[in-house]
Amino acid sequence: MIDARRRQDRFMLIGPERVFYAGLLGRPRRRLLGGLGIYAAMQGGLEITIEGGISRQTDIAIVPPFTTHSISSEHPLVAGLLIEPETVDREALHGLAATGDTPSGGRIAERIRAAYDTLQQTPWTDGFATADFDRLFFDRPLPRRRLDRRVAATTAHLQRTLDDAYGAPHYAKAADLSVSRFLHLFKDETDVRFRALRAWKRARNLLHFVNQDINLAHLALDIGYPDSTHFSHSIRRFYGLQPREIFSGSRRLEIIRGEPLAH
Repeated sequence: MIDARRRQDRFMLIGPERVFYAGLLGRPRRRLLGGLGIYAAMQGGLEITIEGGISRQTDIAIVPPFTTHSISSEHPLVAGLLIEPETVDREALHGLAATGDTPSGGRIAERIRAAYDTLQQTPWTDGFATADFDRLFFDRPLPRRRLDRRVAATTAHLQRTLDDAYGAPHYAKAADLSVSRFLHLFKDETDVRFRALRAWKRARNLLHFVNQDINLAHLALDIGYPDSTHFSHSIRRFYGLQPREIFSGSRRLEIIRGEPLAH
């Protein structure tokens, strides 16, 4: 669905499985995104450093999930995609992660910049689907990962719930498994430990609110954190910025949502 107005230069599409962000990068410290991260320079170039490696200059950087890295941009405006790893076929996800320094990576950067222009000219409204998102940025839906139905039910709940406070025992019981068996199965199916993925989903939910004038202590409780200290530590770990820094740089950001979150 589109309307006739032109979108401002900073906006974000956010659904349970995908995010597109066009806005300020800020000056993040080390970050550890839980999704596959794709950064594209809008002007100039990027400098990316993967922990344990050397810095390199590029116009597109693709970072595997849960990989510590730091990134800077010559231009204040940067575009980026976040793809939730458990939603994409394992082989396809690994293949995408390996394209950064290849001609395919360059084509992805071109598509991201073209999609940005398209979204400014013919912007979407709330309610987009994952398949629509993938067609815009990759020309086709990415192949889905086939998960065990019990793990799929767990990840679906984590993706779509704002304030999930349940731990592994709750999901293990729902799956009719012992906790140890559930945790083993979850890691086998998703390649991520349950605790790590739940922590990421909780931090990811912050993105729905970053352009709002909101009490951060109340928000921390609303999205499942026990207190402000845990909230600040987790957000800085994943995004490399304190919550207040993220909100300060997102005041002009327009947010378009794929699906509403459940409480």
